[in-house]
Amino acid sequence: MNAPRPRIVAAMSGGVDSSVTAALLARAGYDVVGVTLQLYSASAAKRKGACCAGQDIYDARRVAETLGIPHYVLDYEERFKQRVIEDFAQTYARGETPIPCVRCNERVKFADLMDTARELGAEALATGHYVRRIDGPNGAELHRAVDHTRDQSYFLFATTQTQLDYLRFPIGEMDKREVRAIAAELGLIVADKPDSQDICFVPDGKYANIVQKMKPDAAAPGDIVDSAGNVLGRHDGVIHFTVGQRKGLGLSGNGEPLFVLKLDAAKAQVIVGPRDQLSSRTIMLRDVNWLGGSETAIDCAVKVRSMRPPVAARLTRGQDRTASVELLNPEDAVAPGQACVFYERDSTRVLGGGWIAKAEPVQKAA
Repeated sequence: MNAPRPRIVAAMSGGVDSSVTAALLARAGYDVVGVTLQLYSASAAKRKGACCAGQDIYDARRVAETLGIPHYVLDYEERFKQRVIEDFAQTYARGETPIPCVRCNERVKFADLMDTARELGAEALATGHYVRRIDGPNGAELHRAVDHTRDQSYFLFATTQTQLDYLRFPIGEMDKREVRAIAAELGLIVADKPDSQDICFVPDGKYANIVQKMKPDAAAPGDIVDSAGNVLGRHDGVIHFTVGQRKGLGLSGNGEPLFVLKLDAAKAQVIVGPRDQLSSRTIMLRDVNWLGGSETAIDCAVKVRSMRPPVAARLTRGQDRTASVELLNPEDAVAPGQACVFYERDSTRVLGGGWIAKAEPVQKAA
């Protein structure tokens, strides 16, 4: 009598990456169960650019049929709204710049979906993220993808050690061309499907509309001021701005270009200044997730934006999941609400990360 095949649940979003993830596992002989999360109602799913609903569910189901694996759709619409969309609106209303993809992984995909996978008797949950899980001397480690242009480790910094032990990332060793080639070879209907670009629940890119609908007070008008408090103009709500922004200020005729330096939601103020006031060297973090060793201070590399390369820094961990980061060289437009992700120096290993609470501007020499 043959032993039962080990079971793995594959999170299938309907895109090519998660579809090939499921295919690779099935080809390797695992008992694969495909699961798709429905995050939208039928009406919302019709919006161009929306994911995890409508066409994406159909595509995931077709891929599962092609692979000969069971496929289930779980209605997560209400919990996604509560844990991701409401957090998105609240963060913008505080004058910060949110990253809903991190919250979705942290509070939905790697929380409830992981519980569901265990209930199904799976030994692991696999996703189509471009990251690597490598067994180290002290357990599973999170590493950047081989293809650094596709690396998604920045969005997975909140993954805990317990979650990492259970997760698998089969395409982390591949580049996008290899993934699409496998999909085409297997005749998957998503082989040429475009990648999603925008935040899934804001496919038109108009973030302020979502925030204003959920947090009407966040659209209160106020003053645009310089760092000395001088009023330079008016705005229609801090939710329309982010740190580093230049366009849309309506301040033409003020001489040198001005950038958003800070947002003060309590005072409904947008503080602006010249580019040389955008630089920060010291960053204060909250809600830090640590995947490293016992060190409280360490030289490392950090990313303060998803599209920026890691830069040299000194990390000091504090109490109550706080930390401070001292950058070797200042970075521009470090925005509260974004993430600061830690990497081992001269390595691809992810040591964790935290949410940016405050960035101290570089003091100009007198």
